[in-house]
Amino acid sequence: MSTALVADGFPEEQVRLRARHGAGAVFPAEAGYGTGLLGAVPGPSRDRAPYDPDDVLERIRIVPPVFMPERLKKLIDLAREPLYSDVELDTVIGGFTSRLPLYVSAFGSTRVASRDLGEAAGRQAGALGIPLVIGENVVPVNGYRSAGEAGASPLLGRIAAYAEAADDEHGGVVVQQSTEDADAEVWNLVYSDPVTEPLLATGRLAFELKVGQGAKPGLGGLTLLGREAAGQVAEQYSLDEVFGAGSDQVLRVASPGTFTEEILRQQIRLMRNNFPRARVWVKLHPGRDVAHAAATAWAAGADSVTVDGAEGGTAWAPTGFLTHVGLPLADCLRRVGRTDHCLLASGRMWEGTRAVKALALGARAVGLGRAALLAVDEDREAGLTRLVEALALELRMLTSAVGKYHVNGLHPEDLLLPDRWEQASAPLGAPRST
Repeated sequence: MSTALVADGFPEEQVRLRARHGAGAVFPAEAGYGTGLLGAVPGPSRDRAPYDPDDVLERIRIVPPVFMPERLKKLIDLAREPLYSDVELDTVIGGFTSRLPLYVSAFGSTRVASRDLGEAAGRQAGALGIPLVIGENVVPVNGYRSAGEAGASPLLGRIAAYAEAADDEHGGVVVQQSTEDADAEVWNLVYSDPVTEPLLATGRLAFELKVGQGAKPGLGGLTLLGREAAGQVAEQYSLDEVFGAGSDQVLRVASPGTFTEEILRQQIRLMRNNFPRARVWVKLHPGRDVAHAAATAWAAGADSVTVDGAEGGTAWAPTGFLTHVGLPLADCLRRVGRTDHCLLASGRMWEGTRAVKALALGARAVGLGRAALLAVDEDREAGLTRLVEALALELRMLTSAVGKYHVNGLHPEDLLLPDRWEQASAPLGAPRST
C-alpha cells in the first residue's frame, strides 16, 4: 500500500477503502450489523464523504417508482422475479464496446501520474474492459521513443500495459493532443507505432482533441518543474517565475489553443481524414456555450464528446479556478440535454449514486480521474479493479431500484431535481437537435 497522493476535499478515505475491500465497501462496516440502526442520517465516519451543498448533482435524489412495467417485462423474459444482478452494464463509448459505463479520465503529464501509477491504471483498465484516456503533454515533457528503441516512454508504457491486459473486443485507448502535442506530432507517432497496431486493427484506438478541462477552464496545462527539467522544455513551453528567481520550481505553461466554430469543425475533419482508422473524441471544458460546442463537434463527425465539469481535475491549477470558474457538471448536462450522440461526463466521480445521476441526465458513461489515481496508489495490482467492482454493484442496485434492467435506460424521470431546475424553461428530458 502507498499513500503518496492526497486529495483534499475529495472522498479520499472512502475511495481507498473501496480500493482495499471492493464491493463490500458500499455497505456500512460489518461490525455494526445487528447492533446499529441505520436511517437517513449518515452512518459512521468511514461511510461519510465530504458533502458540498452547492453541488447540484449531490442534491438530486434518485426516486424509484412504485409501478415498474420494465420489471414486469424482465420477469416475463426470465420466467422469474428479476434481481439487481440481472441489470446489464455494457455499453458503447465513443465507438468502443465497454463492459461498463465507465472510463479512466486523462491524467496528463503531472508528477502524480508517474509511470508506475499510469501503467498500473492502464493495466487494470484493460483487464476491466473499459476505455483509458491518456492526457496531453506527456510526449513534449517526457519524450517519445518508438517500440524498437530501448525503454518505453510513459505514453507507450501506458498503451502497452493496457493492450497486454485487454482482450480484443472491449475497451480502447484514447490519446489526447493539445497545441504542444501537435508540434511534437504525437498523433502521427502513435498512429504509425507498432505498439498501437493491435488496437487499430480491432478499432480500439481514438484520438481526443482537448479543447479544455474542468480544473482550469480557458487555461492550458500547468505543471511545476525543477529548473533543469524546465530548461529542457523551454523551446516547447512558456515558463513563468511565479515563485521567484530563488525558487527551485518553475511554472510550465501550455497553450490552451484557440477555437471558434469553424476551427473546431476543421480540426475534427482533419482528424477524420488524416487518421481514418482511429475514432475521434473531443474534450470540452465547462464553458457557458458547452451545448453549442458539443453540437458543433457531433455535427462535424466526432464519435464522442466529453464534458469535464468544474468539479473535475487531477492536475495543478490556481485555487481561484478550482472554486469559482466554470459550470458545475450538473449544469453542463442540463445545457447539453439528452441526445442520441455519445456524451461523456467527468467531475468528482467515485461512487454509484453520482454516476447514475449523470447517466440519467444524458451521459453515456462517466470518467474516473482522481478516484482512479487514488485507487492505484492504494494498490498497484488491484485497487482500480476493486473500486470499479464497488461501482458496478451500486450501478446495478440503483438501476434495478428504478425498475430498469439496462443502464442505458436511466432517464430524468428517475430523479428528483432541485427547485431551480424544475422551474427552468427547457424540459429536461427533451432531446436536443444537433
